[in-house]
Amino acid sequence: MRVGTMIKPLVDYLVSLGLPKKILARMFEKRAYILGYNLEETVKPNVDCLMSFGIKNEALPSVIAQYPQILGLPLKAKLSSQQYFFNLKLKIDPDGFARVIERMPQIVSLNQNVIMKPVDFLLGRGIPAEDVAKMVVKCPQLLALQVGLMKNSYYYFKSEMGRPVKELVEFPEYLTYSLESRIKPRYQRLQSKGIRCSLAWFLNCSDQRFEERLKGEYIEAESSCPSFYMGGRLELPGSDLVSEEEESDDEMLYRRTVAL
Repeated sequence: MRVGTMIKPLVDYLVSLGLPKKILARMFEKRAYILGYNLEETVKPNVDCLMSFGIKNEALPSVIAQYPQILGLPLKAKLSSQQYFFNLKLKIDPDGFARVIERMPQIVSLNQNVIMKPVDFLLGRGIPAEDVAKMVVKCPQLLALQVGLMKNSYYYFKSEMGRPVKELVEFPEYLTYSLESRIKPRYQRLQSKGIRCSLAWFLNCSDQRFEERLKGEYIEAESSCPSFYMGGRLELPGSDLVSEEEESDDEMLYRRTVAL
């Protein structure tokens, strides 16, 4: 009876929003308690709430897949509080805040003191507040980074790579990659070959694609659409990131094609 009266309507509703059944199956396997969310009293009102805060219809599947718990939170209060905070402290307007939630919905549950630590670090490096705001909107994962790791990556960027801060503003995802396992070894390969390129060109790709780029005789166009998870494997609230080796073809396709 419960399957027919509660679970099936919930699944049908989420499928109607654009969530693939294979993604839902994995989501329910990892967080079975989501099946207990009341469709009419909690789930639908929260989806309506997301849209009322400017989340685009086409972004809803990505938002829910990244942070399924968002369907059961006291969402209006959380979004209202965070939107006000982002506008007051980070100078990010409601439209920018909506883009942040689309790219990293866990922000709704992130402590505001935690949020300010990486922001204060960037401001302390002399980056103008308006540029920090642009960086956060483009890559909200910055707000979940440990400042110690940010410092190491930033100082390597300035002292070893000698690049202008403008490049960091344009590609803030740089700070989300592992310094030791990705940034340093790839940059050293570029140096040995005398290649000068953008941060995105040598970081925002798999190891295989990086090797292909090094062997190529031209620099291919960079994608303007980020993949499902940008940068390194961040530990975010309620987010269980998986490696590409653990994903099915359908999941990889979905992760790479849903525009954030």
